[in-house]
Amino acid sequence: MAGEQHVLVEGGDLSGLTNEAGGHRIQRVPPTERRGRVHTSTVTVAIVDPRTIATTIRESDLHIEWYSGTGAGGQYRNKHQNSCRITHVPTGITAKSECRSRANSLAEATQAIQQRVDHVLQSRYNSAVAQDRRSQVGTGQRGDKIRTYRFQDDVTQDHVTGQRASTRRVLQGNFDLLWN
Repeated sequence: MAGEQHVLVEGGDLSGLTNEAGGHRIQRVPPTERRGRVHTSTVTVAIVDPRTIATTIRESDLHIEWYSGTGAGGQYRNKHQNSCRITHVPTGITAKSECRSRANSLAEATQAIQQRVDHVLQSRYNSAVAQDRRSQVGTGQRGDKIRTYRFQDDVTQDHVTGQRASTRRVLQGNFDLLWN
C-alpha cells in the first residue's frame, strides 16, 4: 500500500522516538508464495512535532500612516485622513484600509496585517518542518535503512546500534531491546 500515513502521539515525550526516524526494511514470505521467496518492502519514518504558530504583534513593531482616501467620494473623502496603511517593520508586510472612519480603517488594517504575518510565519515553520522530515527520511531506498524486520526468522536488527531482538517482542513495543 503506497502512500503516507500519520500517527498522532499525544501527551508524551517524542525524544525516545527519534531513534525510529529513517528507513525500515520489512522482509517476509507471504502465505501465497509457493516457492518460498522473500518479499522486501521499505517504510520510511519521520518524527516531527507539528504546531500552529500563534503570533502576537507588538504595537512597537507597527508603523501606521494616515492619508486621504482616493476615488469617488467628493470633498469629504479628500479632506479627511481616514485611510490607514500599516507596515509590520520586522517582516516588511503592509496592509491598508480605506473606510469612512479612522477606527474602522485601523481595525480592518490591523486584522489584515495579523492574518498576513501569521501566514508568513506559519509558512516558514512548515518549510522548516518539511526540511527536517526530508533529512530524517533520506531517499527511501532499500540500502538507506536503520532497521530490518525479518518475519520468517523472527529477528529484527537495528543497523545503527547493531543490536538484534525478536520481531514479535519489538512489535509489542519493546524497542528498548534495540536501543541499548
